[in-house]
Amino acid sequence: MIDRNISIEELVVRVPDSVRYLMQNGIKCLACGEPVWGTLASVAEEKGIPEEAIERFVRELNELPPA
Repeated sequence: MIDRNISIEELVVRVPDSVRYLMQNGIKCLACGEPVWGTLASVAEEKGIPEEAIERFVRELNELPPA
């Protein structure tokens, strides 16, 4: 189960399709090859993504197929 406190590294290992999903939702630094450190929530907050959207991310990421 994905929650807001999952690390980005663990998320992309557990749900490879999350990379595309995150990029489509404003977390684009995954594409440029820079390492992304922190949790889903902390990275989203750094990008200025509102709390409601983070909760939506969690729901929608849980619907993606696992690795």
